[in-house]
Amino acid sequence: MSDSPGDPTALFQVFNEIGIIEQLSRTLLEARLPKGLIAPHFSVLNHLIRVADGRTPVELARAFQVPKTSMTHTVSGLQKHGLVQVRPNPNDGRSKCVWITEAGRTLRDRTIADLEPDFQQLVAGMDLERVLGILPVLTDMRVFLDAHRNAEGPRDREFRNAR
Repeated sequence: MSDSPGDPTALFQVFNEIGIIEQLSRTLLEARLPKGLIAPHFSVLNHLIRVADGRTPVELARAFQVPKTSMTHTVSGLQKHGLVQVRPNPNDGRSKCVWITEAGRTLRDRTIADLEPDFQQLVAGMDLERVLGILPVLTDMRVFLDAHRNAEGPRDREFRNAR
């Protein structure tokens, strides 16, 4: 591994580790969710609490960088479980907004609490101070990537236009 700044191999290894951690943590999360719910459902609930609810499906799709149809499907699953309500947009009668219900808030909080045994295992196996020490770096990476995610258009347009 090269120590040169911006070395693509080193940076790829960082993102590769993050990706593997995401897969492993998603499995832990999904084991704690009620039947019929998956990580994307939880992520939307968490987003609505963290950022603010009352978002349109288009805003949610943009935030998660998924097609609107995928987000509509995810929201529909949450609605079926009584975890969100979809109401008319008070600012634009042509669209709807997604609001988290008390059941959705409770599920999100309970799921985090149910992860405690997994977190305790992590704490027992690793230095907690060292683990928490990476949080500012990860937060800075997320903020940077979030701010720059739309700087370049989706590459699939190039592929479609080339046909």
